[in-house]
Amino acid sequence: MLLDIRKLQRAIVDGLEDVKAQNIAVFNTEHLSPLFERVIIASGTSNRQTKALAASVRDAVKGSGLPVLRTEGEANGEWIIVDCGAAVAHIMQPAIRQYYHLEELWGSKPVKMKIDSDTHPLPKATPEKSERTKTSAKPAVNKAAAPKSRTKKSAAPKSSAKKTTPARKAISRTVGVKSSAAKKAGAKAPVRKATPAKKMAAKKATKKKPARKASSKA
Repeated sequence: MLLDIRKLQRAIVDGLEDVKAQNIAVFNTEHLSPLFERVIIASGTSNRQTKALAASVRDAVKGSGLPVLRTEGEANGEWIIVDCGAAVAHIMQPAIRQYYHLEELWGSKPVKMKIDSDTHPLPKATPEKSERTKTSAKPAVNKAAAPKSRTKKSAAPKSSAKKTTPARKAISRTVGVKSSAAKKAGAKAPVRKATPAKKMAAKKATKKKPARKASSKA
């Protein structure tokens, strides 16, 4: 009997794994009910998957030479029971499984089995991919640093523009000398004040002599 129950539970789990059932759990119920020795619970994401899981379990059990007594709940697809005599498989959708929570009723003695389809983690990145991401990240850093060097180069001409070359200094000096000479040349000479003697001579010169009277003699 022990070999038969192990063979039966293995066939049921294999049938569930073939259609990628989720969260498969196997419990020993010998101490709880005389009707069956194992309760196997699994989840399917949709009605179509739960029906496919039930069909796969039946095929696996019959393929191992063991009988399948009955199947219930296939019309609805939310909760399908496959009765295999000594073991009963409950295939449920996640919401129904969470609501009825059969683990509290039958899950006092879990059975340890090698189950490969409990979780399906995402594949990890290979070392080659990680190296590629590192190398692709380097050019981004160089691009970000490039504008800084450009700003430094553009700032250099500004400082050089302020400096005056010797030629410019010489030109400014000559311009200054010319401007000072022009100022001196354009300046008016001081006006000399006339002396009193000169003033009197000028007055006499300006006085006109009286015109001679015409002689009566014609």
